[in-house]
Amino acid sequence: MNDLLNRIHDIGIVPVIAIEDAKKAVPLAKALVKGGLPAAEVTFRTEAAAGAIKAIVAEVPEMIVGAGTVLTKEQADRAIEAGVSFIVSPGFNPEITKYVLDKGICMLPGTATAGEMEQAMMLGLDAVKFFPAEQNGGVDKLKALAGPYKTLRWMPTGGVNTANLVNYMSFDQVLACGGTWMVKKDLIEGEKWDEITAICKAAVKNMLGLELRHIGINSVDERKAEATAKTLCALFDLEYKPGNSSIFAGKEFEIMKSIGKGTHGHIAIAAINVDRAVYHLSRAGAKFDESTRKSDGRGTKAIYLDGEFGGFAIHLVRK
Repeated sequence: MNDLLNRIHDIGIVPVIAIEDAKKAVPLAKALVKGGLPAAEVTFRTEAAAGAIKAIVAEVPEMIVGAGTVLTKEQADRAIEAGVSFIVSPGFNPEITKYVLDKGICMLPGTATAGEMEQAMMLGLDAVKFFPAEQNGGVDKLKALAGPYKTLRWMPTGGVNTANLVNYMSFDQVLACGGTWMVKKDLIEGEKWDEITAICKAAVKNMLGLELRHIGINSVDERKAEATAKTLCALFDLEYKPGNSSIFAGKEFEIMKSIGKGTHGHIAIAAINVDRAVYHLSRAGAKFDESTRKSDGRGTKAIYLDGEFGGFAIHLVRK
């Protein structure tokens, strides 16, 4: 189950789908995949849920498909029979949670209070849904709960949108966010697949928060590095900050004291979460040099892409 949760973490956003016509499930799933979100929680609020899940599992194998709004054992059985990888409930029902876990299926029960979260942890869970997220205090509440619950991860759902997504995704203990804004009822009924794909792409871009951090410039030796750094500082009124292997001119330039990666140097791109950025850039065709990966207890801190780009190496760094 940890592998599954790690995949959900790297995807970052789980669209929550209420679908009325199972025939629209496959083109909808393909639109989500094309938009960079190969995951979905299909809610049992409609009669078409089980059929939609079964169709997606059969025809869009790259999708991670879960069932949502599961309230009964009968619904859980139907979801499992349809082929789901995980099950989500809006609230915490110990009996249903244990029933699903005993079936060997990943369960993310809905929780809103510390008491519910502790009960879920007593059943062996290290990830739960936080619902409804905004109405229950949002990310500020999760940060307060993180003190005693340092190993628990949350999937906030309910009120999450483009305006507050980054606030949630910037918090390390957020597993992923559930959302409906890219799969609104009118978009599905109108079969506006290209629009759904575009909304997903925008959501992924927003979540990753990629931005230029600094330009690294190679130098043949420390003397050349000092001269280049001092020149840049004088020209652009930047702070001169010497280090062991490089000198920073402000935050914008890192002048290496020797020839580092890249013919000319490197470009550092900052991401809110490097592991999520690696996942999504890999889906776009990027390859990474695993020998350069630097990690800590929060995940990957930095990693270089393979190859050069205009004579520069590129590496991702954590914001």
